[in-house]
Amino acid sequence: MSRVKSSITFHACLCLAAASFGSSVSQAAGPGEQAFAECAACHSVDGSPGVGPTLKGIIGRDSASVPGFAYSNAFKRTHLKWTPDQLDKYVADPQAVVPGNVMPYAGMSDATQRAALISYLATVKSEVACNRLW
Repeated sequence: MSRVKSSITFHACLCLAAASFGSSVSQAAGPGEQAFAECAACHSVDGSPGVGPTLKGIIGRDSASVPGFAYSNAFKRTHLKWTPDQLDKYVADPQAVVPGNVMPYAGMSDATQRAALISYLATVKSEVACNRLW
């Protein structure tokens, strides 16, 4: 088998493994998907635009960094890295973390629900890595 075919076969297998892992994690993230229902009216996890920026690949991303999204001035002035800890603080009380942001959401007070949401959001990134291989 040529190097090109071997490389394509390897990357295809890697993508299938990542997709399989991602779907099994998503199935286990039932509570996270349920928690995301509060966010789904404005945010997507598939990369599509909405009232709010997509949350696909949010873990590790800089705040106010989705191309083409019209962020509020408050977010434009904020320089956060969306780590799980930072997301937890923000989802608990968005106005405390980014005063003056225009997201009409008071926050998620239940720490267990926030943890499930953040775990779920971490799973929606695996598909992005696979797309970069091609």
